[in-house]
Amino acid sequence: MATESGNTIEALLEEQRVFPSPEEFAKNAHVNADDIFAQAAADPEAFWASVAEELHWFKKWDQVLDESDPPFFKWFVGGKLNITHNCLDRHLTSWRRNKAAIIWEGEPGDQVVLTYYDLWREVSKFANALKGLGVKKGDRVTLYMGMVPELAIAMLACARIGAPHSIVFGGFSAEALADRINDAQGNVLVTCDGGWRRGGIVPLKQMADEAVERCPTIESVVVVKRIGDEASIEMQEGRDHWWHELMESAGLRCEPEEMDAEDMLYILYTSGTTGKPKGIVHTTGGYSTQTYLTTKWVFDMKDDDVYWCTADIGWVTGHSYIIYGPLQNGATTVMYEGAPDFPGRDRFWDIVEKYGITILYTAPTAIRAFMRWGDEYPAMHDMSSLRLLGSVGEPINPEAWIWYHTNIGGERCPIVDTWWQTETGAILITPLPGYTATKPGSATKTFPGISAAIFDEAGNVVPEGGGYLVLQRPWPSMLRTIYGDPERFKEQYWSRYPGVYFTGDGAKIDADGYFWVLGRVDDVMNVAGHRLSTMEIESALVDHQSVAEAAVIGKTHELKGQAVSAFVLLKEGIDPGDTLLDELKKHVAQKIGPIARPDDIFFTADLPKTRSGKIMRRLLRDVAEGRALGDTTTLLDANVVDNLRGQYEDSEG
Repeated sequence: MATESGNTIEALLEEQRVFPSPEEFAKNAHVNADDIFAQAAADPEAFWASVAEELHWFKKWDQVLDESDPPFFKWFVGGKLNITHNCLDRHLTSWRRNKAAIIWEGEPGDQVVLTYYDLWREVSKFANALKGLGVKKGDRVTLYMGMVPELAIAMLACARIGAPHSIVFGGFSAEALADRINDAQGNVLVTCDGGWRRGGIVPLKQMADEAVERCPTIESVVVVKRIGDEASIEMQEGRDHWWHELMESAGLRCEPEEMDAEDMLYILYTSGTTGKPKGIVHTTGGYSTQTYLTTKWVFDMKDDDVYWCTADIGWVTGHSYIIYGPLQNGATTVMYEGAPDFPGRDRFWDIVEKYGITILYTAPTAIRAFMRWGDEYPAMHDMSSLRLLGSVGEPINPEAWIWYHTNIGGERCPIVDTWWQTETGAILITPLPGYTATKPGSATKTFPGISAAIFDEAGNVVPEGGGYLVLQRPWPSMLRTIYGDPERFKEQYWSRYPGVYFTGDGAKIDADGYFWVLGRVDDVMNVAGHRLSTMEIESALVDHQSVAEAAVIGKTHELKGQAVSAFVLLKEGIDPGDTLLDELKKHVAQKIGPIARPDDIFFTADLPKTRSGKIMRRLLRDVAEGRALGDTTTLLDANVVDNLRGQYEDSEG
């Protein structure tokens, strides 16, 4: 990525607003001084070792970091532990034994609270049930479920016996599920008879049955009864087992398997640029250490907090920051099964009020939807319990940040805008509340012990300006490989700059050393020799009072190389028209410069998004270029692309 000056990347966010950490918050924050950063920078290995000392190990490590075979780095070599001992057992000897570990709310309104003792018991029982099905250490178990307590129990049970779990989001198709099972060679599948979504039934068991027909390694399917008779499922004798029946006969105690620090904890599949999903492998020791500390410091986690990460456990955010990170800290973590707008658009705020949520961690996609729906919905509820807000999943545009700060945080809650990836396992760039002054739209600075930089094309460090975001040193929770494909691992992440991890994200760094993540590199356009970020133009569009959400792509142009095309969702009650279209083009030119003025703006009712809420700009480029669509298995609604294609072709015709 080039680092041209002028009104391009440097104009991304000429963001002058700075929000110092509130004094009252800082007084009791876990991190409120410079010395931690200095110590971590001086000796990162010693820093991470001191963190690992806070966890329970059956055997301490012999070496903190083994760099002898890059990029296959190893952490806490020779150490033995089990992440579920740190999530469960170690809390049972204190008052936390009877503390709420998981508060769960189903979409229809049913509720379950599991104390740490309850969770330990249920995990132990299901671990024994898995053993009864023949699951051994090293076997892969696939979980394809809705957001129910049994999903948390199942993943912890797998970890307890050393069987790596592969969680497949419950919205994926049967084909996508089969592909992931076959890649991981899983022999047990755990699913539900169905799930609830906006009042309708998600046919999980039916999809699972269709997938298993193409999965010769699957020997057993365990089914949670979530829906009941309405699900209308079939149980195959000898293969299918009801969860509740297995649990009735399972033993109450299951000692945790002693796992090597480098033993595989889980595989999680993420979309690749080629369309073929990548099985990201995370191991036990380093991942435990970094998810533990980032949860504690980034969210300033305290014993009396009620913490809600609104992600689905099917994504890495749910792995690290609904289950493993919070439970290692002895926190109370909230799970919710359904949609944010069912039965009403105030469902999230109702949950915040009902459970006295103190920490809320959600995605910019959701925040922009809340903005679009209107301020009246959060205003219906008392959310004074909130003391900290977080953002995850993609860069957050400044206006969404300000809305979140004002309407949800009441202008009193620090916001932690976090950058990390499935591959990184844990948060790497983030404010630390109580310490870091924040700027709307910036993930601010690296977490202690992390070394990130901006490189230009040649691999030179860019001290100020735009380029490629890279990681210069190994970190504990890093992916270890792509399952079954170590060569792809090396090529994808370590080949561009030898010895340096290439994140695939473009970013800029400002004069204060703050990082501004621009999004994926293929979301950066070259318009007449100028580098423009899709986020840059999207932020300008969303800054307009009529716009709720926008997606921008670069379309091939004979003269410019690429021209800017924008797909825009308007706020409710706003009528599209030529006058507004011209107004938006002028608005972008005014905010960024004439070079960023969109050639095309299309008003649309929806955008193609993955089931985790990310806009698939790759498909928008396919539409604009008239190409055959790439992989669409991760789309929430494939009809959106067909509608856009028809609209686009009509405009071109």
